[in-house]
Amino acid sequence: MKNNFNGSFEKQYDLVVMGTGPGGATVARELAKRGKKVLMLEKGPHREPDGSIISAAIDMMLPGKGLFFTPQMAGMVRACCTGGSSIYFYASAMPPDLDKFKPYGVDLAYDTDEMYKDLSFLKPLPDHMLGTMSKAIMEGAQALGHDWKPIQKFIIQDKWTPDFEFGISCRRDIKWTALMYVREAMQHGAQLLNHANVTDVILENKKAVGVEFKRNGQTYRVNADTVVLAGGGVATPVIMEKLGVSGVGKDFFFDPFINVVGEHPTLTRDREIPMSCGHYFKDDGYVMTDLQMPSLIQEGIFATEVAKLGQWLGHKRNGAIMVKTRDSLGGTLAPGGWPIKLLTAEDKRRMKEGTDKAAKIMQKAGFKNLYKTYYFAAHPGGTVALGKFVDKDLKTQFDNLYVCDASVIPDGCGLPPATMIIALGKYLARGLSGERK
Repeated sequence: MKNNFNGSFEKQYDLVVMGTGPGGATVARELAKRGKKVLMLEKGPHREPDGSIISAAIDMMLPGKGLFFTPQMAGMVRACCTGGSSIYFYASAMPPDLDKFKPYGVDLAYDTDEMYKDLSFLKPLPDHMLGTMSKAIMEGAQALGHDWKPIQKFIIQDKWTPDFEFGISCRRDIKWTALMYVREAMQHGAQLLNHANVTDVILENKKAVGVEFKRNGQTYRVNADTVVLAGGGVATPVIMEKLGVSGVGKDFFFDPFINVVGEHPTLTRDREIPMSCGHYFKDDGYVMTDLQMPSLIQEGIFATEVAKLGQWLGHKRNGAIMVKTRDSLGGTLAPGGWPIKLLTAEDKRRMKEGTDKAAKIMQKAGFKNLYKTYYFAAHPGGTVALGKFVDKDLKTQFDNLYVCDASVIPDGCGLPPATMIIALGKYLARGLSGERK
């Protein structure tokens, strides 16, 4: 796939999209399919998924680019590359929480149905695709009375074969990512430009008329009838703040999580798909899934944090439950996107309750020598929240400027947001096309 940059580019587009994660890729695909002239600007590189931990480290683990630390040293990660964090996510496709958007006049029911038509493989994994550790943990949870079962996955089951190994990225395209929507957009004429760091939106009379971006040390300008910011919960508020919008980047969520890890005396993990099964404890404010790490290096990061190197060396017998919580809104993004946010006493209480429950499940499933990792955080959002900074059409206070990424989600729920963001992308595309009344 070419990135379509040969030292020049067209001056005028119907639509310019900043970011190629699930939101930006969806909007670009939908508008390109409708015959619009679309340019996608991606800050990161383009790379075909190769399963390489080196690629993942470059895209996610460089401090200030993909990795950020809170004052409590909780690591918050994102990925800067074509397809965004979806390239490296664990393919969990929890059903979108439609009720979250209804108070703001946003009805995503139609767009969610359309998402399921497009991505017809979004369904729980069948029994023959579940690994032995995932099954053991599920049986332990069910024995304790929890409604633990296979969850929806972004796994194209018709492509799956028994020799499939879930890697940090998927070279066989069995795991769906936003890169697939980018490819479709380009098949319909959209252009992609990598290493294009959007630095400003050009306004005239409070109307967006284009963007400025930097590439290889040079500044460029491109004009557009419509601009969509879809750089994610960290990048989008930076642009909005530059436009003079006060209050963005504050009172956000970032879904902290802890893994409860243990050794099994007889089971070894083999070709496990992480987060195959679990349960959303909605009233308690957390979700739990099994989490057999797809990379030894990834697992080593968690083990090193809490000085469990010995158990890490025996990783083939390690299983885990991830406990991801709904955190309280708060904090602010410092310059460069660094999250100045502290977990509240209620956040910590919720996490302790969840991890204690996870430990009991692990013990019931036969795991020994349990330990808890330190906090990490994923998919920050709410930094350009719906109802505060964008209206029911996802439009900002400036005409022709819209936002479509996790930053518009009004509050957290502890669930992976990809399905919500795809539905929002379809919703926005219908609005921009005049199809949504």
